[in-house]
Amino acid sequence: MPASPFDSAMYRDLLHDAGTSRLISDSAEVRAMLLVEGALARVQGAAGLIPDTAAAFIARSAMEVQIDPAALAAETGRSGVPVPALVAAFRKAMQAPDYARYAHWGATSQDIIDTALALRLRQMLTLWEERLRAILAALAALAESHAETPMAGRTWGQVASPTTFGAVVAAWGAPLLRHLERLEEMRPRLLAVSLSGAAGTSSALGDDPAALRAALAEDLGLADPGESRHTMRDTMAELSGWITLVTGTFGKMGRDLSLMTQSERREITLGRTGGSSTMPQKQNPVDPELLIALASHCAVLNTGMQAAQVHAQQRDGAPWFTEWLTLPTLCMAMGRATALARTLTASISPDIPNMARHIDDGSGLIWAEALSFALSDQLPRPEAQAVLKALCAETQGSGTPLPDLMARDHPGIDWRALCTPQAQWGTAPAEARSFARRARC
Repeated sequence: MPASPFDSAMYRDLLHDAGTSRLISDSAEVRAMLLVEGALARVQGAAGLIPDTAAAFIARSAMEVQIDPAALAAETGRSGVPVPALVAAFRKAMQAPDYARYAHWGATSQDIIDTALALRLRQMLTLWEERLRAILAALAALAESHAETPMAGRTWGQVASPTTFGAVVAAWGAPLLRHLERLEEMRPRLLAVSLSGAAGTSSALGDDPAALRAALAEDLGLADPGESRHTMRDTMAELSGWITLVTGTFGKMGRDLSLMTQSERREITLGRTGGSSTMPQKQNPVDPELLIALASHCAVLNTGMQAAQVHAQQRDGAPWFTEWLTLPTLCMAMGRATALARTLTASISPDIPNMARHIDDGSGLIWAEALSFALSDQLPRPEAQAVLKALCAETQGSGTPLPDLMARDHPGIDWRALCTPQAQWGTAPAEARSFARRARC
């Protein structure tokens, strides 16, 4: 197995996400850093910090020059960052020393790397948001169509009381609506330029570094943070936490789907399943299980990203390296999870007869709560609970259905009329329809 299964040729169709991968590749990083260098020269030329001719030449060269990421490896290994090697290669490739010497004027490596990351994250967030909205559309359709499709609700793995499949779907989708709200709040904090110089003081960036930073932000379509953020890594930690929340929501959905495809339940069918090397009857829920695994993986990686907030003094290498080791994998996991969830939600098909069959096995025990509350109209609540507890035990011992025992001991009431999904599913249909409406807004 390779160091990163996300980039494995063998595991490609299981874990790889091409849309996200192209944005965290070496070539994408180099291209983004060159775009930042070009924009920096452009705004510095406009501000009179470097000659106009040099600014124009550098900006054009940043769009045209091709730099092999592998050629930067040796110097990156020595310096710990790729920017010194990139700037040297860029200046050389321009073949105009008089202009090239103004490239990277007054900036530091972290300015270039962090701003280039913001450019790439902007594209990633757009990609992921499009997928999240497609997933919500699929879930909204399921929730609406099955708002009144009854199924057994389960707590602690045990049959509890009736719900509807639409309500179950709504519970998968409602957190995604909040995740989209969080995304909109996070974007301006996360997608911001960095331009603060070596020690975060902007001392080499002219007389008005704040105006220069604002101009760079406008040129690149990013936010101006209004401060130096070299050691303020809360936005990176926020992104990591958000990814962990989203993949955690998918993991919950995956867990439910995996349980609903169990051989003895078969309450849903999936568009595709996995096979076994020795058992031809198997239809393994590979996609739901992968969502669970990706959620767990992100939760583990998130711990590292939160710890990476602890930057010493004005610049610090170790936590920054931790981000580099962790964030790309988080992004790949997020990319794969969103792509997988989109495919999966479009293929879910409930087995309505099987769902109905599992509501009541003939014992009527699923109606115990409803019968207990109904009996509370005649008896004090604690006494009614004690009666139902005793009758449940009798049902389990004798096999006599619970409603029949209620009719025997408390005649005069049609207890069976209470023992239907429609009588006991409560707010489930309304919650399913409410989610569907909100998801379509």
